[in-house]
Amino acid sequence: MNHSSNEQEAETMEPLRYLSKVEVAAMETELLRDYRFGQQQLIEIWGHACAIAITKAFPLSSMGRKQPTVLVVCGPEQNGSIGLVCARHLRIFEYEPTIYYPKRSAHSPHQDFTVQCEKMDIPFLSYLPTEVQLINDAYNIVIDAILGPESDPANVKEPYAGILVTLKQVKIPIVSIDVPSGWNVDETNQDGISPDVLISLTAPKKCASSFSGKHFLAGRFLPYDIQKKYDLNLPDYPGTECLIEL
Repeated sequence: MNHSSNEQEAETMEPLRYLSKVEVAAMETELLRDYRFGQQQLIEIWGHACAIAITKAFPLSSMGRKQPTVLVVCGPEQNGSIGLVCARHLRIFEYEPTIYYPKRSAHSPHQDFTVQCEKMDIPFLSYLPTEVQLINDAYNIVIDAILGPESDPANVKEPYAGILVTLKQVKIPIVSIDVPSGWNVDETNQDGISPDVLISLTAPKKCASSFSGKHFLAGRFLPYDIQKKYDLNLPDYPGTECLIEL
């Protein structure tokens, strides 16, 4: 709710809360079990909001190359599916996404998102070039949708360990979805990918508290009772926007 006076705003402004890994899992469980959100519904909300954030951080007019090419690297879990939805919406917004999705999930919702991208003629790479310059030359930005909050950064298996090594060397901007791949959700000192843009979903995670790049909070749908329960102190979104830059 927007307040009409500065005095009212001052009274209600509390520090934005950054969530732990345990809190993230508990909140999502409540959304699915108690509030009857569907997993596919949440992924669609988040993926759409991520695409909107990317259009704000990298408008079509700002793309340095002739074609607005975007590489979307997707992992096997929920973050990967959010990346697929993001790619589909970017295609609708007239970007040219290409997807690298080395281990496709067997779960039905994830397969649905894959088919939707294929039906929109979004190309899928069969491999990720290890020669970093090929990536730098072919794309304007990379979207990191590899490892989400549920992942263990101390136990990253192939092919994702090798993918992280490659992406750490790229010179073009990286956009990470929710948690930069290789980061520990609960810690601020990190050894993973160093993104230029971070899109936090629903509420920011503890690892993002020291992030110094462009930071968006996306997914304006959280029921008020959950916001209150976790003391999130979310900022006021402008107008009808589904995201806000922090």
